[in-house]
Amino acid sequence: MIATIHSFSLNGLDGFPVTVEADVNKGLPSYELVGLPDAAVKESKERVRSALKNSGFSFPVHKITVNLAPADLKKEGAGFDLAVALCLLKASDQLVTNLTDGYVFLGELGLNGDLRPVNGMLPMLIAARDRGFCQFILPKDNAKEAQYIEGVCAYAAQNLKEVVNHLSGEALLSPVQTQSFCIEVDQNSRFGGHDLRFVKGQPLAKRALEVAVSGGHNILFVGPPGTGKTMLARSVPSIMPDLSFDEALEITKVHSVAGTLGEKGIVTERPFRTPHHTATTVAMCGGGTHGIRPGEISLANGGVLFLDELPEYKRSTLESLRQPLEDGVITVSRSTGSVSYPADFMLCAGMNPCPCGNYGAEGKRCTCTTAQIRRYRDKISGPLLDRIDLQVEVDNVRYDELTSNREEEPSEKVRQRVNRARKIQLQRFEGLPIRTNSQMGEAELRAFCALSEECDGVLRRAFEQFHLSARARSRIIKVARTVADLDCSEEIKPKHVYEALSYRTYDKSDM
Repeated sequence: MIATIHSFSLNGLDGFPVTVEADVNKGLPSYELVGLPDAAVKESKERVRSALKNSGFSFPVHKITVNLAPADLKKEGAGFDLAVALCLLKASDQLVTNLTDGYVFLGELGLNGDLRPVNGMLPMLIAARDRGFCQFILPKDNAKEAQYIEGVCAYAAQNLKEVVNHLSGEALLSPVQTQSFCIEVDQNSRFGGHDLRFVKGQPLAKRALEVAVSGGHNILFVGPPGTGKTMLARSVPSIMPDLSFDEALEITKVHSVAGTLGEKGIVTERPFRTPHHTATTVAMCGGGTHGIRPGEISLANGGVLFLDELPEYKRSTLESLRQPLEDGVITVSRSTGSVSYPADFMLCAGMNPCPCGNYGAEGKRCTCTTAQIRRYRDKISGPLLDRIDLQVEVDNVRYDELTSNREEEPSEKVRQRVNRARKIQLQRFEGLPIRTNSQMGEAELRAFCALSEECDGVLRRAFEQFHLSARARSRIIKVARTVADLDCSEEIKPKHVYEALSYRTYDKSDM
């Protein structure tokens, strides 16, 4: 007898339906699983066998063929266990019901029949809903991911027996209740105590950070050790704008696939990723031996990627950032296939001006040779540096500033200005697939960033004097647009262009 069950799988963040077919016929006992399964799917045979027996059912002692259609797409993970088990029960007449036709079944089985959570549940549910499926049975530990999706009726089960009882009508499962999206308001718990009010001095660096976050621009801090570069960077989450529901879903999809989703079932804070400088290119971009998983730049999507001691990263790892910084998406190609992940993040980096760290520092002597300094700074290529909108030099803080009782501006006040600037941008780009000034292309620059003759003259002189690239010119205009938004100005004025230019004083030609 042949039975079919609906399930779903993922290719990156894109879900596709999988029809599980089981044929149980007379003949020598055997078990064949076809449809391009990976190792985890092939091993489902033993998991399903033990789960059925320990749940009070019998494993068919016949010739069994299980097919995962479509056969030309690779199937990965253990999420098909529940569908395969139910398919075998239907094919062997141990489950007599037609209700399975209206459900999508997802979940891994333990040897005792318990349902275990699977990664990527949220994007699979959204993809299935968009394809017309509306009823789902999934593990109880994945229930929170289904709470925030409208238009679906999900049932969370603890084990295989509960699923069979629900389908046979003996004991119906309760549907998962939908939840409204909300954000925590406790600043200390959200940001781990990192706040701009704890950063003494550095008014120019703080202003640059505010501009960078307001427009989603990349920023690089350059200065001697102990000047507050890391403190400034770790304070970025405290001034990031509020997270919208659509952004939260987009971020949650990536973390759901990566298996880094917390107990809430949805991401409520913008990511802040800080990979160590020993991170490999694969760890940064994505990949792996068991499927193509998101890397650090995708896990930072919608948030911040902080690279401390930038020159200490491998050259190949840094160069891999160039295309995602430009396009906001990364395509990871491996021998097993090709997957695209979102990579729309704000890059925040810090570095010393030289190997000893004292080059250009007030009151300190640099012990490095010119060749050593050039070799150290040449670890960062010109094309990568060109993609960093704000390059800010940070100097030592005076002792009087450190011991002063003057209250520094808290992050909450800065965050209010950031939210105001982001609101202006959202209104400006309404109906367009972009949210921030940093995402503007040439068409948007012409439409929203018209320069007066005076502004154009300022930019022309800087372009010729500093030998700027066309990309640098565009990025300066974007930063000027953000400065104008913070100033609540509809037009870009010369003072906004001057401020944007002041953030590109770290010229690689002067290294």
